[in-house]
Amino acid sequence: MRVDELLDVTLTSLDSGALDAGPGDAVFAFELTNQGNGPESFGLIANAAVAGNDFDLVIDGLAFDTNGNGTYERGVDEIFPAPETTRVLAPGEALTVFVLATVPAGVADGSESDVELTANATTGTGAPGTLFAGAGDGGGDAIVGTTGASALALAQVRVGVASVELTKTVSLADPFGGSSAVPGSIATFTITANVSGSGAVDELVVSDAIPEGTSYAAGTLALDGATLSDTADADAGSASDADGISVDLGTVAAGTSRSITFDVIVN
Repeated sequence: MRVDELLDVTLTSLDSGALDAGPGDAVFAFELTNQGNGPESFGLIANAAVAGNDFDLVIDGLAFDTNGNGTYERGVDEIFPAPETTRVLAPGEALTVFVLATVPAGVADGSESDVELTANATTGTGAPGTLFAGAGDGGGDAIVGTTGASALALAQVRVGVASVELTKTVSLADPFGGSSAVPGSIATFTITANVSGSGAVDELVVSDAIPEGTSYAAGTLALDGATLSDTADADAGSASDADGISVDLGTVAAGTSRSITFDVIVN
């Protein structure tokens, strides 16, 4: 007895809530499941021009999770050639699909955008009960199930744009208890890094030269009050007359303020 093939599919976003990203690459993950009773492949369509978007993403391509680890890996996960169509999936089989996109430069902080992915059974779609004569597995008929053999899922990105403002102040202490710039005076510089917006700034490094006519006071470099070594070693800082000071702040979240201090001696 030959059983007609049922065409059904579900598609679900695997991202929990909006994806936080700055301008640049963004990757969205979806799970597609063949809910029919026969082998079927599915055509995929990604759309970034969703009504209500604050801006539209640029779709760069679609990929599938080659090694099944749930994380997109460039050079490992295979890109779908056009027209984007999955391999044939067995009944009940699921496949993780990645939508690769770019957040354009210049997008305002806090802006949001949806991207939608549609999956359509390659045999055909339509109202439930639609019949495709002889198109089913083994030469039988194919019948559209309750999903219409088509599924759509949405994912969202929220843009975090962080900016850095550096301020530098100096205080003087001369050998006579005053604040004059005379030989032997100590000038204490404070550089404050304020990160605003949302998201974070990666690989933030603050550097400054030792002013002409002064010498670095060894052992005075500090970050948020904690002393750093002058040599380039395991901690975040280094300092010398020739190279000036450099402090690697790493990733700094918006709403954070970091303070760097160091002393020089007036020659």
